[in-house]
Amino acid sequence: MTSQATLPATSVSPTARQVWTRSRGLLLAAVLVLVAAVVIAVVRSSAHHGRLDPRSADPYGSHAVAALLAERGVSTRVVTTLDAARSAAGPDTTLLVAAPDLLTRHQQSGLQQATQNSGGRTVLIAPETSAGGLAPGVSADPAPSFDWLLSPRCALPAARRAGTAHTGGVRYLTAGAHADRCYPSDGLPTLVRLPAASGSGDTVVLGAPDILYNNHLDEQGNASLALQLLGSRSHLVWYLPSLSDTSATDSGSRSFFDLLPSGWLWGTLQLFIAAALAALWRARRLGPLVPERLPVAIRASETVEGRARLYRKSRARDRAAAALRSTTRTRLAALVGIPLAQAHAPEALLPALSAHLHGDGQSRHSLLFGPPPGDDAALIALADQLDALEREVRRP
Repeated sequence: MTSQATLPATSVSPTARQVWTRSRGLLLAAVLVLVAAVVIAVVRSSAHHGRLDPRSADPYGSHAVAALLAERGVSTRVVTTLDAARSAAGPDTTLLVAAPDLLTRHQQSGLQQATQNSGGRTVLIAPETSAGGLAPGVSADPAPSFDWLLSPRCALPAARRAGTAHTGGVRYLTAGAHADRCYPSDGLPTLVRLPAASGSGDTVVLGAPDILYNNHLDEQGNASLALQLLGSRSHLVWYLPSLSDTSATDSGSRSFFDLLPSGWLWGTLQLFIAAALAALWRARRLGPLVPERLPVAIRASETVEGRARLYRKSRARDRAAAALRSTTRTRLAALVGIPLAQAHAPEALLPALSAHLHGDGQSRHSLLFGPPPGDDAALIALADQLDALEREVRRP
């Protein structure tokens, strides 16, 4: 091999235009996903701003019901911590938990212990995973109610006076014999009242928050039902669970998967299935490999140059030197008449070379079997010396 002063300016690195062509589809998809996420976040935040907050006058707020209760002498106080909610429990207080599913199991246990014998009323708004922890004997049915407007069909006075109301939502399974089961949908109630084991207190589980929204309060019997459920005591404590509550940091025995909504788990499973199907479709290896002629002929010099550039880019001088020495030893073995299997054995190749050449055999051992070069200049010198040795052997 001989080193050349100049090499053709052949580059295997992709150009900026090629990189843009290959990646623009992925970039466009990422931009569309980002824009869709921003739009959904904006729409949802604007539509549900101040949800179930008695201070909010937005459509999904609950300022209207708090104002009606104030006209009837019922005070409303908003709390955002578990300690404040527990200390407020009492016989003259109604405790409303706006988002019970945000409570950890530790918080649910503490709140249930504080309210079970307080003599007051506890109202839980659409609990699902937390139903059993806050209202023992009650569990949410996996299938929701598809009926929005329902009739009472129970003996609870508040429900009978209110009549039909927008209570359709979560349906509940109950085990208590003395529980009031109202507003059934396909046989399962969407409002359950559990009387306390001792005292005059009770727990009301409401399957939907619609009767408390500002934009639905004046429809059907929503206002009557809301005022009767929340106005039975002189004080109403409105508990809006907050993630900043220090008691929420103690998650008890809940694992990471317990904190994820069930929809996220199903969505992740579907994504894995879709990825597996896409990989199977892209693989297209459902049979034996079929040899195929290349559409173009690639010159050997381009292949050599491309591999050399890869070696140089990765600074693999040891691999390059090993390839040069191995190829040279294979050609020399054929020239000096030894089997190809012994071409890479110094004890077989070097004596055969000494019979054809004059000079120091130790230098040839270092040249053909020595250590890798330390820099690029040494690698080029090695290639030149190997070429010179092969030419000398070929000389008549």
